[in-house]
Amino acid sequence: MPAAPAALEALPGRRRDLVPVLTILAFIAVALPVTGSLPTWVTLTVAALAMGMMLFIMASGLTLVFGLMDVMNLGHAAFVAVGAYTATLMVGPLQALLQSASIWAGMAAILAVIAVAMAVTALLGWVYERLFVKPVYGDHLKQILITIGAMIVMEQLVLVVFGANQMLLPLPEALRGSILLGDVAIERYRLVAVGVGLAVFIGLTLVLGRTRIGLLIRAGVENRSMVEALGYRVRTVFVGVFVAGSALAGLGGVMWGFYREQFTVAIGAEVLVQMLIIVIIGGLGSVAGCFAGAMLVALTTNYVSFLLPDLALVSNILVMMAVLLWRPQGLYPVHKP
Repeated sequence: MPAAPAALEALPGRRRDLVPVLTILAFIAVALPVTGSLPTWVTLTVAALAMGMMLFIMASGLTLVFGLMDVMNLGHAAFVAVGAYTATLMVGPLQALLQSASIWAGMAAILAVIAVAMAVTALLGWVYERLFVKPVYGDHLKQILITIGAMIVMEQLVLVVFGANQMLLPLPEALRGSILLGDVAIERYRLVAVGVGLAVFIGLTLVLGRTRIGLLIRAGVENRSMVEALGYRVRTVFVGVFVAGSALAGLGGVMWGFYREQFTVAIGAEVLVQMLIIVIIGGLGSVAGCFAGAMLVALTTNYVSFLLPDLALVSNILVMMAVLLWRPQGLYPVHKP
Protein backbone atom coordinates (compact mmCIF):
# COMPACT_ATOMS: atom_id res chain seq x y z
CA MET A 1 0.00 0.00 0.00
CA PRO A 2 1.27 3.48 -0.76
CA ALA A 3 2.50 5.40 2.20
CA ALA A 4 0.13 7.98 3.59
CA PRO A 5 1.12 11.53 2.61
CA ALA A 6 2.86 13.46 5.31
CA ALA A 7 0.75 16.07 7.00
CA LEU A 8 1.52 19.60 5.86
CA GLU A 9 2.67 21.94 8.59
CA ALA A 10 0.92 25.26 8.92
CA LEU A 11 2.91 28.21 7.70
CA PRO A 12 4.24 30.22 10.63
CA GLY A 13 2.60 33.59 11.10
CA ARG A 14 4.52 36.80 11.55
CA ARG A 15 5.71 37.06 15.11
CA ARG A 16 4.38 40.00 17.01
CA ASP A 17 7.09 42.33 18.18
CA LEU A 18 6.13 43.46 21.67
CA VAL A 19 9.43 45.15 22.53
CA PRO A 20 8.33 48.69 21.52
CA VAL A 21 5.06 48.30 23.43
CA LEU A 22 6.84 47.06 26.53
CA THR A 23 9.34 49.91 26.21
CA ILE A 24 6.55 52.50 26.17
CA LEU A 25 4.85 50.84 29.17
CA ALA A 26 8.16 50.81 31.04
CA PHE A 27 8.61 54.50 30.22
CA ILE A 28 5.18 55.25 31.71
CA ALA A 29 5.98 53.20 34.82
CA VAL A 30 9.34 54.92 35.36
CA ALA A 31 7.62 58.31 35.16
CA LEU A 32 5.53 57.55 38.27
CA PRO A 33 8.30 57.80 40.88
CA VAL A 34 9.93 60.67 38.98
CA THR A 35 6.80 62.85 39.05
CA GLY A 36 6.44 62.08 42.76
CA SER A 37 2.63 62.21 42.87
CA LEU A 38 0.08 59.66 41.71
CA PRO A 39 -2.62 62.23 40.76
CA THR A 40 -0.05 64.28 38.81
CA TRP A 41 1.24 61.17 37.05
CA VAL A 42 -2.28 60.04 36.07
CA THR A 43 -3.20 63.52 34.82
CA LEU A 44 0.00 63.82 32.76
CA THR A 45 -0.38 60.30 31.34
CA VAL A 46 -4.03 60.68 30.33
CA ALA A 47 -3.30 64.08 28.79
CA ALA A 48 -0.40 62.55 26.87
CA LEU A 49 -2.54 59.67 25.62
CA ALA A 50 -5.17 62.13 24.35
CA MET A 51 -2.52 64.28 22.69
CA GLY A 52 -0.90 61.18 21.21
CA MET A 53 -4.20 60.02 19.75
CA MET A 54 -4.73 63.36 18.02
CA LEU A 55 -1.18 63.38 16.69
CA PHE A 56 -1.68 59.81 15.48
CA ILE A 57 -4.83 60.75 13.59
CA MET A 58 -3.00 63.60 11.84
CA ALA A 59 0.16 61.57 11.16
CA SER A 60 -1.65 58.39 10.04
CA GLY A 61 -2.68 59.99 6.75
CA LEU A 62 0.90 61.14 6.21
CA THR A 63 2.36 57.68 6.88
CA LEU A 64 -0.14 56.05 4.51
CA VAL A 65 0.76 58.38 1.66
CA PHE A 66 4.47 58.45 2.49
CA GLY A 67 4.93 54.74 3.11
CA LEU A 68 2.47 53.15 0.70
CA MET A 69 2.62 55.58 -2.23
CA ASP A 70 6.22 56.76 -1.84
CA VAL A 71 5.00 60.36 -1.97
CA MET A 72 6.66 62.93 0.29
CA ASN A 73 3.64 65.15 0.86
CA LEU A 74 4.91 67.95 3.10
CA GLY A 75 1.72 69.85 2.28
CA HIS A 76 -0.18 67.43 4.53
CA ALA A 77 -0.30 70.09 7.26
CA ALA A 78 -2.54 72.29 5.09
CA PHE A 79 -5.29 69.65 5.22
CA VAL A 80 -5.16 69.80 9.02
CA ALA A 81 -5.77 73.55 8.81
CA VAL A 82 -8.59 73.13 6.28
CA GLY A 83 -10.27 70.56 8.53
CA ALA A 84 -10.10 72.89 11.54
CA TYR A 85 -11.37 75.89 9.56
CA THR A 86 -14.19 73.85 8.04
CA ALA A 87 -15.26 72.91 11.56
CA THR A 88 -15.71 76.58 12.44
CA LEU A 89 -18.32 76.89 9.66
CA MET A 90 -20.44 74.30 11.46
CA VAL A 91 -20.60 76.18 14.77
CA GLY A 92 -23.60 78.26 13.68
CA PRO A 93 -25.78 75.46 12.24
CA LEU A 94 -25.00 73.17 15.21
CA GLN A 95 -25.22 75.82 17.92
CA ALA A 96 -28.16 74.15 19.65
CA LEU A 97 -26.32 70.84 19.94
CA LEU A 98 -23.06 72.49 20.99
CA GLN A 99 -24.79 74.39 23.81
CA SER A 100 -26.87 71.43 24.99
CA ALA A 101 -26.09 69.87 28.37
CA SER A 102 -26.68 66.39 26.95
CA ILE A 103 -23.55 64.33 26.37
CA TRP A 104 -25.26 62.65 23.41
CA ALA A 105 -26.02 66.02 21.81
CA GLY A 106 -22.38 67.04 22.23
CA MET A 107 -21.13 63.83 20.67
CA ALA A 108 -23.62 64.18 17.81
CA ALA A 109 -22.31 67.71 17.14
CA ILE A 110 -18.69 66.52 17.05
CA LEU A 111 -19.56 63.62 14.72
CA ALA A 112 -21.43 65.96 12.37
CA VAL A 113 -18.48 68.36 12.27
CA ILE A 114 -16.09 65.46 11.64
CA ALA A 115 -18.22 64.14 8.77
CA VAL A 116 -18.32 67.51 7.00
CA ALA A 117 -14.62 68.25 7.53
CA MET A 118 -13.56 64.82 6.27
CA ALA A 119 -15.74 65.18 3.19
CA VAL A 120 -14.27 68.61 2.38
CA THR A 121 -10.65 67.53 2.89
CA ALA A 122 -11.20 64.29 0.95
CA LEU A 123 -12.49 66.26 -2.05
CA LEU A 124 -9.66 68.76 -1.70
CA GLY A 125 -7.19 65.86 -1.49
CA TRP A 126 -8.44 64.47 -4.80
CA VAL A 127 -7.97 67.87 -6.49
CA TYR A 128 -4.58 68.32 -4.79
CA GLU A 129 -3.37 64.93 -6.05
CA ARG A 130 -4.47 65.72 -9.60
CA LEU A 131 -2.84 69.15 -9.69
CA PHE A 132 0.31 68.85 -7.61
CA VAL A 133 1.24 65.23 -6.90
CA LYS A 134 0.47 63.41 -10.16
CA PRO A 135 3.10 65.29 -12.23
CA VAL A 136 5.92 64.48 -9.76
CA TYR A 137 5.47 60.79 -8.98
CA GLY A 138 8.85 59.12 -8.54
CA ASP A 139 10.82 62.33 -7.98
CA HIS A 140 11.24 63.04 -4.27
CA LEU A 141 13.01 66.36 -4.67
CA LYS A 142 10.24 67.78 -6.85
CA GLN A 143 7.64 66.34 -4.46
CA ILE A 144 9.18 68.20 -1.52
CA LEU A 145 9.35 71.48 -3.42
CA ILE A 146 5.90 71.36 -4.99
CA THR A 147 4.06 70.14 -1.88
CA ILE A 148 5.64 72.84 0.30
CA GLY A 149 4.61 75.38 -2.32
CA ALA A 150 1.11 73.90 -2.46
CA MET A 151 0.85 74.14 1.34
CA ILE A 152 1.70 77.84 1.21
CA VAL A 153 -0.87 78.39 -1.56
CA MET A 154 -3.58 76.56 0.38
CA GLU A 155 -2.85 78.47 3.57
CA GLN A 156 -3.04 81.78 1.72
CA LEU A 157 -6.36 80.77 0.15
CA VAL A 158 -7.68 79.95 3.62
CA LEU A 159 -6.60 83.42 4.77
CA VAL A 160 -8.40 84.99 1.79
CA VAL A 161 -11.64 83.17 2.67
CA PHE A 162 -11.55 83.39 6.47
CA GLY A 163 -9.28 86.35 7.19
CA ALA A 164 -6.19 86.57 9.37
CA ASN A 165 -7.96 86.74 12.74
CA GLN A 166 -7.88 83.86 15.21
CA MET A 167 -10.67 81.36 14.71
CA LEU A 168 -12.82 80.06 17.56
CA LEU A 169 -14.01 76.46 17.82
CA PRO A 170 -15.75 76.10 21.19
CA LEU A 171 -16.13 72.70 22.77
CA PRO A 172 -19.67 71.38 23.32
CA GLU A 173 -20.87 72.40 26.77
CA ALA A 174 -21.44 68.78 27.77
CA LEU A 175 -17.76 67.95 27.10
CA ARG A 176 -16.32 70.81 29.13
CA GLY A 177 -14.94 70.26 32.59
CA SER A 178 -13.41 67.19 34.16
CA ILE A 179 -14.37 63.88 35.68
CA LEU A 180 -13.12 63.52 39.26
CA LEU A 181 -11.74 60.15 40.33
CA GLY A 182 -10.58 60.76 43.87
CA ASP A 183 -7.81 63.32 43.64
CA VAL A 184 -7.44 62.85 39.87
CA ALA A 185 -9.17 65.17 37.40
CA ILE A 186 -9.56 63.91 33.82
CA GLU A 187 -10.93 66.25 31.17
CA ARG A 188 -13.94 64.87 29.35
CA TYR A 189 -12.72 65.90 25.91
CA ARG A 190 -9.45 64.02 26.41
CA LEU A 191 -11.45 60.83 26.88
CA VAL A 192 -13.33 61.57 23.64
CA ALA A 193 -10.00 62.10 21.83
CA VAL A 194 -8.72 58.76 23.13
CA GLY A 195 -11.88 57.02 21.91
CA VAL A 196 -11.72 58.57 18.44
CA GLY A 197 -8.01 57.78 18.11
CA LEU A 198 -8.54 54.14 19.07
CA ALA A 199 -11.41 53.87 16.59
CA VAL A 200 -9.18 55.22 13.79
CA PHE A 201 -6.34 52.86 14.72
CA ILE A 202 -8.59 49.79 14.83
CA GLY A 203 -10.32 50.81 11.60
CA LEU A 204 -7.07 51.30 9.69
CA THR A 205 -5.65 48.04 11.03
CA LEU A 206 -8.73 46.09 9.97
CA VAL A 207 -8.98 47.73 6.54
CA LEU A 208 -5.31 47.20 5.68
CA GLY A 209 -5.05 43.74 7.19
CA ARG A 210 -8.44 42.09 6.76
CA THR A 211 -10.13 43.48 3.65
CA ARG A 212 -9.73 43.04 -0.10
CA ILE A 213 -8.89 46.70 -0.64
CA GLY A 214 -6.18 46.42 2.00
CA LEU A 215 -4.79 43.37 0.23
CA LEU A 216 -4.69 45.28 -3.07
CA ILE A 217 -2.90 48.21 -1.43
CA ARG A 218 -0.26 46.00 0.15
CA ALA A 219 0.15 43.93 -3.01
CA GLY A 220 0.44 47.08 -5.11
CA VAL A 221 3.22 48.32 -2.87
CA GLU A 222 5.08 45.00 -3.06
CA ASN A 223 4.72 44.35 -6.81
CA ARG A 224 2.73 46.92 -8.74
CA SER A 225 3.31 45.44 -12.20
CA MET A 226 2.06 42.00 -11.14
CA VAL A 227 -1.13 43.42 -9.61
CA GLU A 228 -1.79 45.45 -12.76
CA ALA A 229 -1.20 42.33 -14.87
CA LEU A 230 -4.05 40.69 -12.94
CA GLY A 231 -6.39 43.44 -14.13
CA TYR A 232 -6.45 45.76 -11.11
CA ARG A 233 -5.94 49.50 -11.50
CA VAL A 234 -3.33 50.15 -8.83
CA ARG A 235 -3.22 53.81 -9.81
CA THR A 236 -6.89 54.23 -8.84
CA VAL A 237 -6.32 52.42 -5.57
CA PHE A 238 -3.42 54.71 -4.70
CA VAL A 239 -5.48 57.81 -5.47
CA GLY A 240 -8.03 56.45 -3.00
CA VAL A 241 -5.25 56.08 -0.42
CA PHE A 242 -4.27 59.72 -0.94
CA VAL A 243 -7.88 60.86 -0.56
CA ALA A 244 -8.24 58.79 2.62
CA GLY A 245 -5.02 60.29 3.99
CA SER A 246 -6.34 63.79 3.32
CA ALA A 247 -9.63 62.96 5.06
CA LEU A 248 -7.72 61.70 8.11
CA ALA A 249 -5.80 64.98 8.20
CA GLY A 250 -9.14 66.80 8.21
CA LEU A 251 -10.35 64.61 11.09
CA GLY A 252 -7.17 65.38 12.98
CA GLY A 253 -7.65 69.07 12.32
CA VAL A 254 -11.14 68.96 13.84
CA MET A 255 -9.95 67.14 16.96
CA TRP A 256 -6.94 69.43 17.35
CA GLY A 257 -9.08 72.51 16.73
CA PHE A 258 -11.55 71.53 19.47
CA TYR A 259 -8.59 70.84 21.75
CA ARG A 260 -7.05 74.27 21.09
CA GLU A 261 -10.40 76.18 20.78
CA GLN A 262 -8.46 79.13 19.32
CA PHE A 263 -6.11 78.83 16.37
CA THR A 264 -4.74 80.43 13.21
CA VAL A 265 -3.96 79.08 9.76
CA ALA A 266 -0.64 77.78 11.13
CA ILE A 267 -2.44 75.13 13.20
CA GLY A 268 -1.22 72.41 10.85
CA ALA A 269 2.27 73.75 10.22
CA GLU A 270 2.84 73.93 13.98
CA VAL A 271 2.63 70.14 14.30
CA LEU A 272 4.21 69.22 10.94
CA VAL A 273 7.62 68.53 12.50
CA GLN A 274 6.01 66.33 15.15
CA MET A 275 4.11 64.41 12.46
CA LEU A 276 7.32 63.80 10.51
CA ILE A 277 9.10 62.65 13.68
CA ILE A 278 6.26 60.24 14.43
CA VAL A 279 6.34 58.77 10.92
CA ILE A 280 10.12 58.34 11.09
CA ILE A 281 10.05 56.81 14.57
CA GLY A 282 7.27 54.39 13.70
CA GLY A 283 8.60 53.21 10.34
CA LEU A 284 7.41 54.41 6.93
CA GLY A 285 4.00 53.07 6.01
CA SER A 286 3.40 51.35 9.35
CA VAL A 287 0.10 52.18 11.05
CA ALA A 288 1.16 50.33 14.21
CA GLY A 289 4.47 52.16 14.17
CA CYS A 290 2.73 55.50 13.69
CA PHE A 291 0.50 54.73 16.68
CA ALA A 292 3.45 53.72 18.88
CA GLY A 293 5.48 56.71 17.73
CA ALA A 294 2.65 59.13 18.50
CA MET A 295 2.26 57.71 22.00
CA LEU A 296 6.00 57.92 22.64
CA VAL A 297 6.29 61.50 21.38
CA ALA A 298 3.25 62.69 23.37
CA LEU A 299 4.36 60.98 26.59
CA THR A 300 7.85 62.42 26.26
CA THR A 301 6.51 65.92 25.56
CA ASN A 302 4.20 65.91 28.59
CA TYR A 303 6.61 64.38 31.07
CA VAL A 304 9.58 66.52 30.01
CA SER A 305 7.47 69.70 29.90
CA PHE A 306 6.47 69.05 33.51
CA LEU A 307 9.86 67.94 34.86
CA LEU A 308 12.38 69.83 32.67
CA PRO A 309 10.59 72.62 30.78
CA ASP A 310 13.83 73.90 29.25
CA LEU A 311 14.28 70.62 27.37
CA ALA A 312 10.71 70.40 26.09
CA LEU A 313 11.52 71.85 22.65
CA VAL A 314 14.26 69.31 21.92
CA SER A 315 12.76 66.29 23.67
CA ASN A 316 11.15 64.91 20.49
CA ILE A 317 14.40 65.20 18.54
CA LEU A 318 16.24 63.35 21.32
CA VAL A 319 13.63 60.59 21.30
CA MET A 320 13.91 60.23 17.53
CA MET A 321 17.68 60.00 17.77
CA ALA A 322 17.47 57.35 20.48
CA VAL A 323 14.94 55.25 18.56
CA LEU A 324 16.90 55.41 15.30
CA LEU A 325 20.11 54.42 17.06
CA TRP A 326 18.21 51.46 18.49
CA ARG A 327 16.14 50.59 15.40
CA PRO A 328 17.30 52.48 12.30
CA GLN A 329 14.18 51.48 10.30
CA GLY A 330 11.74 52.56 13.03
CA LEU A 331 9.76 50.76 15.68
CA TYR A 332 7.59 48.73 13.28
CA PRO A 333 9.10 48.93 9.79
CA VAL A 334 7.12 47.61 6.82
CA HIS A 335 9.31 44.84 5.44
CA LYS A 336 9.69 44.71 1.68
CA PRO A 337 11.46 41.97 -0.29
